[in-house]
Amino acid sequence: MAKPARPAKSLQAAASASEVLGRLTFGGTPQAIGEFETLGLKNWLERQLHPDSDPDLDRRLRQLRLRIKYAENKDWPAVDEMRPLQWLDAPMEKLWPLANYGVPQPGPERARPRVEVAAATLLRGAYGQFQLQEVLCDFWHNHFSVNAYDGSIGVAFPVYDREVIRAHCLGNFRKFLEAIASSAAMLISLNNRSSRAGAPNENYARELFELHSLGRDAYLNSLYDRWRQVPGAVKGEPVGYIDQDVYEAARAFTGWGLEDGAGTGMGGALPKSGKFAYVDAWHDQYQKRVLGVEFDPYQPPQADGRRVLDLVARHPATARHIIGKLAWRLGLGKPSPAALKAAVALWQQTVNAPDQIAQVVRHLILNTDFSQAPARLRRPLELVLAYVRASGLEFSPSEGLLGEMEVAGQKLFGWTTPTGLPDDDAYWLGVNAIRRRWTLIAGLTENWWGTGVFKPAGVGALDARAFLEHWGRQLHGSVAPSIIDDILATGKYPAGKPLGDEATARRMLAWLAMAPAFQSRGGTA
Repeated sequence: MAKPARPAKSLQAAASASEVLGRLTFGGTPQAIGEFETLGLKNWLERQLHPDSDPDLDRRLRQLRLRIKYAENKDWPAVDEMRPLQWLDAPMEKLWPLANYGVPQPGPERARPRVEVAAATLLRGAYGQFQLQEVLCDFWHNHFSVNAYDGSIGVAFPVYDREVIRAHCLGNFRKFLEAIASSAAMLISLNNRSSRAGAPNENYARELFELHSLGRDAYLNSLYDRWRQVPGAVKGEPVGYIDQDVYEAARAFTGWGLEDGAGTGMGGALPKSGKFAYVDAWHDQYQKRVLGVEFDPYQPPQADGRRVLDLVARHPATARHIIGKLAWRLGLGKPSPAALKAAVALWQQTVNAPDQIAQVVRHLILNTDFSQAPARLRRPLELVLAYVRASGLEFSPSEGLLGEMEVAGQKLFGWTTPTGLPDDDAYWLGVNAIRRRWTLIAGLTENWWGTGVFKPAGVGALDARAFLEHWGRQLHGSVAPSIIDDILATGKYPAGKPLGDEATARRMLAWLAMAPAFQSRGGTA
């Protein structure tokens, strides 16, 4: 007779609060760790999956000022001022005039919407109560990546961030896909606004299959070049997709465009609002076949494209692709075959649920043994935010910091291909990348980019060793004595005497944060 299975060790017992928060948030703070320990994982998670108002964060966003500076020109005066956020909540019709390159405008004014979203992202990651939401927004921005440094995309970016990514990050994946497909940022990025009957643009359709839904592992064109050959296709349940599916899907999305002033024929033209537009005259009305499913000709407006979205959202390969990426990004490791099967089943059971993504995220987290999950290297954004949160630095984002993050390898919202940032830790481990990571820590500590003056607690009250032990606990949860010994060996710090030099204290604290244990999420990488 088989022995009964041993009950799984509780996640609370399997890992410390700081280790769990290091994976599921942008890093622990003393307050966040205390809240987690009081609530326990399940209750903490429920609060995170149901975000509501965050008055302190709203106040910080209202008070934030970012410098904008440009020289005088014949078309405009010189400007050098600290300006509040003006575009973060703006509707598209107010943003879109900045995309009119027929009207002379300063480059920094055109770039301002993208800069404001980047600064708000840093502020939300540093101070937002609903950290899991912020981590998921970062995940989805990379999954549905657009290059906001491309002028018109950058102009539309506040709406993309607010009404697409943030609005759907915990919601229903099928609805998320349609919000992406009809967004100005994606219509411009993958050229679907130029897709017409007779000349369909395949860019969006290909990335829909390859990146946004089924994933590269489900691309079977190296094995099959006719749809009937794909196992399950004749029943409308193909195990994957081939190029024919991409071509037919591209036809299904013809006519999905943008109110950008384009001519529609017979002297007509679209408005210039930057909003989604469906032009029936541009749509390929004839029959199609996608993933083994026949589409009848002359369907109602947008019906063909929406049916493609239905098919890919429900496909098991999509569930496997998204769940695997989510688990890896959240620091949960790669799901076992049994865990993946269970999560895929939940994905398909909740395919119509308004909180489908939240339910799957809950399932993944509650079924992970954090003590066994591999550590993940913090990318530059994560490193900056973790340091701000752990140190208590009174932080204000700046373009100088954004520029240094770019040098460190993370040009926030500026990845040039639709793949999004590499999610391979090795990418961030080059010699120059490590040096730039240390620069980020040093610069934040010393206020090189105007992000905030740091006055570490304990100066004048603790001796050097006690100071390092205190900050080691705050930064790392616990710190190896050898790290403290190595730092103390760099200078003469009299034992028993308070550390009174604030500059020295800041430097010592920065060294602590440069240690490997702080460079990773969930332990030493």
